[in-house]
Amino acid sequence: MVDIQQYIDKFLEYIYLSNSNSINTKLSYQHDLMLFSRYLQEENVSSLDLSRNEVLGYLDYLHKQNSQLTNRSISRNLSSVRSFYRYLNDISLSDCNPFVSIKIKKEKQRLPDYLFEDEIDLLLDSFDLDDDLAYRDRTLFEMMYGCGLRVSEASNLKINDIDFSNKLLRIMGKGSKERIVPFYSTIEKLLRHYLSDIRVLFAKDNEYVFVNKNGQKLTTRGIQYLLNKTVEKYNLPFKLHPHTLRHSFATHLLDSGVDIRIVQQLLGHSSLSTTQIYTHLTVEHLRSSYDKAFEDKEK
Repeated sequence: MVDIQQYIDKFLEYIYLSNSNSINTKLSYQHDLMLFSRYLQEENVSSLDLSRNEVLGYLDYLHKQNSQLTNRSISRNLSSVRSFYRYLNDISLSDCNPFVSIKIKKEKQRLPDYLFEDEIDLLLDSFDLDDDLAYRDRTLFEMMYGCGLRVSEASNLKINDIDFSNKLLRIMGKGSKERIVPFYSTIEKLLRHYLSDIRVLFAKDNEYVFVNKNGQKLTTRGIQYLLNKTVEKYNLPFKLHPHTLRHSFATHLLDSGVDIRIVQQLLGHSSLSTTQIYTHLTVEHLRSSYDKAFEDKEK
């Protein structure tokens, strides 16, 4: 029987080196290929050149692993296995890619959650600015919304990434792609006071903008926790996830007539199709506003 694990390990190292040493990418492939390796072992498959029945058996195996597994998750897993087989083809360990013709029906794309502008105002106006940590949180969430930041981008933002003279942020996004994002005067005012009078109370030698009360960088989980506590503390009438602020940023820009390609650049999307999901939100908003305006005439 083929010792597949040694080839998986070599493939994962190859993926790690070819993706700018991205540990998250490596872990994603590792998780997917662990399931594939387990299937081969449990079914006593002795060759990497799988039959069609063995391929279909793996699909059934994925569904049985988790009955709640979505088509999107299965598609991602198969993509990882296809990439693994391309690697095996390149090093002449397999002559075919048995998963190349296997396609999973795409699920209907789920529209992202976002807040209306008055809900954003309600959130940002909730904080007691006389409280140091509340001031930090207001600054953090205002920037995440006003600059369309991913939670990881807010967590990793460094003081040297802020250009106050031009009101610009240098953001290192997904895939180590850099983009420049402007910020408005309210963010500038909040940031200046936070950095000069509040942050220094907690952190001395830390280079990150947003820190906890122990002076350590706020993690992505820490930011999510702060959002949850904010909603709970101020009894806000909506659920909140870090990406909700980014979704709201994009939707409000498009609602205001900003060109979609500019929004694409501000969000750091490689493909325009990724940004176009927000046009569906603006159409829904338009429809809702239209129906509300004319509901009395239909009575």
